[in-house]
Amino acid sequence: MDANETSEETISNVASPKLAGTVNWGTATVIGVFAGMLYGGSKEAAASVSKDAEVMLKLGSTPDKREQYRLMRDAMEKRFIRVTRGSIVGGVRLGMFTAAFYGLQNFLAEKRGLHDVFNIVGAGSATAATFGLILPGSLRWRARNVMLGSVLGAAFCFPLGWIQLKLIEKANEGNPDLDGRGEANSGVGAAIERLEGNLKAE
Repeated sequence: MDANETSEETISNVASPKLAGTVNWGTATVIGVFAGMLYGGSKEAAASVSKDAEVMLKLGSTPDKREQYRLMRDAMEKRFIRVTRGSIVGGVRLGMFTAAFYGLQNFLAEKRGLHDVFNIVGAGSATAATFGLILPGSLRWRARNVMLGSVLGAAFCFPLGWIQLKLIEKANEGNPDLDGRGEANSGVGAAIERLEGNLKAE
C-alpha cells in the first residue's frame, strides 16, 4: 500500500505543469487536418466547374441516351475522385504542418521554461524551412526555399505570436482561477480555495 502511494507521488512530481498559453498539440493537429481537407476538397470542387461545362457540351452534341448516361456517370466519378484526392492531400499537408509547428512550439516552451513570442517565431521559422526543404526541385532551389521559408516564417509568426500572447494576457486578467504557475484550477479546487479564504477571513 505504501509502495503504491510512493510511486503515485513520484509520478505526480515528475509530470511537469503545462505552461499557460501553450496549445494542445493533438487538438491543433486534428483541426489542421480537417481544415486542410475542407480547403483541398473545395479547391478541387471549384476547379472541376470548367470540366463540368465541357461535359455539358458533349451531352448536348450526343443524341444517344445511353451515351449521355455514360458521360454523366464518368464525369461524376472523376469529380468524386478529384475532390476526395484533394481533401486527403490537403488534410495531410496542413495536418503535418500544424503538427510540426505546435510540436516545436511546445518543445521550445518546455525546454526554455517560458512561453513567449520567440517560441512561436522559432517554431514557424523551423517548420517553414523544413517544408521548403522537402519541396521538389534541385538542391539550389531547395536551399533557396529553406532560406526564404525561415525568413518568411519568422516574419509572419512574430506579429501573430505577439497578438496571441496579448490576447492570452487579456483573457487571464483578473481571473481568480489562475494560481502562481499560470495553471487554471478546476472548478472544485477553486471553490475549496474560496471557502478556505472565507473561513480565514472570519
